[in-house]
Amino acid sequence: MDHNNFSEITPEILRLAKLSEQAGVIDSELFTKYEVKRGLRDLNGKGVLAGLTNISDVRATEMVNGVSVPAHGKLIYRGYDVKDLVSGFTKENRFGFEEITYLLLFDKLPTKEELAGFETLLSQYRTLPTSFVRDIIMKAPSKDMMNTLARSVLTLYSYDDRADDTSIPNVLRQCLQLISLFPLLSIYGYQAYSHYHDGNSLFIHQPQPELSTAENILHILRPDSSYTPLEAKILDIALVLHMEHGGGNNSSFTTHVVTSSLTDTYSTIAAAIGSLKGPRHGGANIKVVQMFEEMKSEVNDWTDEEEVGVYLKKLLHKEAFDHAGLIYGVGHAIYSKSDPRAVVFKSFVEKLSEEKGLHKEFALYSLVEKLAPKIIEEERQMYKGVSVNVDFYSGFVYSMLGLPIELYTPIFAIARITGWSAHRLEELANNGKIIRPAYKPIGEERNYIDMNTRS
Repeated sequence: MDHNNFSEITPEILRLAKLSEQAGVIDSELFTKYEVKRGLRDLNGKGVLAGLTNISDVRATEMVNGVSVPAHGKLIYRGYDVKDLVSGFTKENRFGFEEITYLLLFDKLPTKEELAGFETLLSQYRTLPTSFVRDIIMKAPSKDMMNTLARSVLTLYSYDDRADDTSIPNVLRQCLQLISLFPLLSIYGYQAYSHYHDGNSLFIHQPQPELSTAENILHILRPDSSYTPLEAKILDIALVLHMEHGGGNNSSFTTHVVTSSLTDTYSTIAAAIGSLKGPRHGGANIKVVQMFEEMKSEVNDWTDEEEVGVYLKKLLHKEAFDHAGLIYGVGHAIYSKSDPRAVVFKSFVEKLSEEKGLHKEFALYSLVEKLAPKIIEEERQMYKGVSVNVDFYSGFVYSMLGLPIELYTPIFAIARITGWSAHRLEELANNGKIIRPAYKPIGEERNYIDMNTRS
């Protein structure tokens, strides 16, 4: 093999790929015949019960006269409505990421003294091993920051003398270190890629112990380390809203599955990163931003409901953007009437758009939020309503903050590492069995064929 053509898909690979695809296709009617819950969801889209958790809850229905009906969505962290949590720390002008991390890990809101001690602990862990940036992050930088993040996490295994110890104290220590280090691993990885591939100046700012996680992200990323209080506050809220979302999301389930094998923390979190990287999970906000960029160039009058509506119909008819037939950022597997994260986010997003002079763009987002659900319901057969989800506004926020698009999904991971940590600790605390779902074999038995008689 020519190693200079490492990524080449040869004619032989194409031939074998056809065989592989043919071998992999299963008659779709068999899934119905054997009552297989594809994607671990029933025909109504409801998740199959695969475990129990005390970490968070996602609610989108309520009981009315004994019947379950759609309701405005709620996101619950350890029994607390996330709207109340965000309202609480913003009202008192505090950053919330560290406080809510404490809540998710330890099942209690910290006192002022407990929070101060916890913030100090995270700050102390916000230091990479000697020469890690030079020897690991700066070598072979990837164009995908999620791959860079996963590689860095796996490499940290080699620096940990107790890497395979799955006792709760040791895993907690590892999780707290990863929570502290994810911003550095993500942003330094981006800086290396930006320098080597795009020729930009290389900035490696050290984190500041007195700054919050959100402030440190902006401090480390920006060449001049400057940011406004509103920018840091909104990024902090974004982290809180993304840090956990029930035990049934793909990456948290991945965390439970891999943890149940009693493998190490670094392998577990790298697997969760691989899950989150997928465009069906963590990459959706990138699509929202790209979709709106095309919309802004295709629609002449951003305030014209009819013209915007025509473009949205083109999206559904696969006549615009990526021709996938989707309006990105609209719809959710669970929420129907509203996504509480989008509801909380919207008022803060409007303030930031005013600060950035982007009120016209915000008005366009608001108009699409109003029109898209109606158009989808007219064009598609729906078993439940649709509303905008958190990705709808988060990509807009990240673009207003000047975050490079390569960091959109890593920012999600910087937040979600808290939830993954809580789920890993919960799985270990309950000492459950290895998770092994059932797959029904449907192939027929065949007799062996000698080599010289095969066709």
